[in-house]
Amino acid sequence: MIYLDESASAPVRREVLEAMWPHLTGCANPSSVHEPGAVASRALEAARAEVAEHLNARPAEIIFTSGGTESDNAAVKGIALADPRGRHVLISALEHPAVSESAAWLGRLGYKVETVPVARDGVVSPAALAERLREDTTLVSIHYANNEVGTVQDVGALAALCSERRIPLHTDAVQAAGTLSLDVQTLGVNAMSLAGHKLGTPKGIGVLYLRRRTPFEPLIHGGGQQRDLRSGTENVAGAVGMATALRLAAAADVTALVRKRDGFIAAVESGVPGARLTGHRSQRLAGHASFVLPGRSGESTLLDLERQGIFCSSGSACAAGSSEPRPALRAMGYDDAEAQTAVRFSFGEAVSADELQVTASALAGQGAAVEA
Repeated sequence: MIYLDESASAPVRREVLEAMWPHLTGCANPSSVHEPGAVASRALEAARAEVAEHLNARPAEIIFTSGGTESDNAAVKGIALADPRGRHVLISALEHPAVSESAAWLGRLGYKVETVPVARDGVVSPAALAERLREDTTLVSIHYANNEVGTVQDVGALAALCSERRIPLHTDAVQAAGTLSLDVQTLGVNAMSLAGHKLGTPKGIGVLYLRRRTPFEPLIHGGGQQRDLRSGTENVAGAVGMATALRLAAAADVTALVRKRDGFIAAVESGVPGARLTGHRSQRLAGHASFVLPGRSGESTLLDLERQGIFCSSGSACAAGSSEPRPALRAMGYDDAEAQTAVRFSFGEAVSADELQVTASALAGQGAAVEA
């Protein structure tokens, strides 16, 4: 099997499972005052401190959630609802549904939600954002890296624009974690979302970084855990797994991964007639290559590759099974016919250059069959 769909979910890492195991088999609630509860609480807070260190944040700014979707929902809704200055929200045209649907929900409450357009390569320019900032803008949410086409945004420049006007900026960094810097001080963001299963944890753990003193209305109320910002008994094992996964990701050889990616892109472009890279050519995720293949069906391409033991996707896993063209490609200026031909390959360190060459050859063979 050649697995090239890590943007949807990465394989669980053995080291992560081993770190989680004592807490998966334990029974104590970290809020309990007895010694087993104290052991769980210490493990939870150690994990919080380690995550904070990786983000160059304070432990009190780390909120553990159930995943990227909850983190996005909490940031977009929680920050907008807590800011009394205005009811204007800006998001990019390429946001994950967890952000765009959260913004749409705010729209149903009377907020004015606007979309910042992107260029053909998926980049949000500072000029495009600056044109749409208003005195009553209460939140800007722009992803760090796109899951469908791999384009990486200059979040630091976008955050600086917002900071000048005291407007909070949230970034969905779910795809960025593992290959890009998550230093929140350098990025200058008020909030950032992460998901563990993109890094090698089991599904069900995420992180929301929330800069101190950022106004925030919690979505989940209850026992007041995590400083009243996200009530509910914490997932201690998941938190430990998240900290471990971030530590392992920090040791990744990103340069080697970029070489594999660029070699794969070159092989596809030279071997598959008409194949065109989508997203920015160099300002993109290290383990991400996406294409449109004119004259071919993206879904048929996926099925043909799967029969050869190669597993990839046509875009976001959250839209799997939909026959509609990908909204991200539409926003970038591709017509419906082109968007229907999209395929995405996303991979980590474990994938070899030989496996990528096999995949490129398989795509080229399909292209020859289509032409015949």
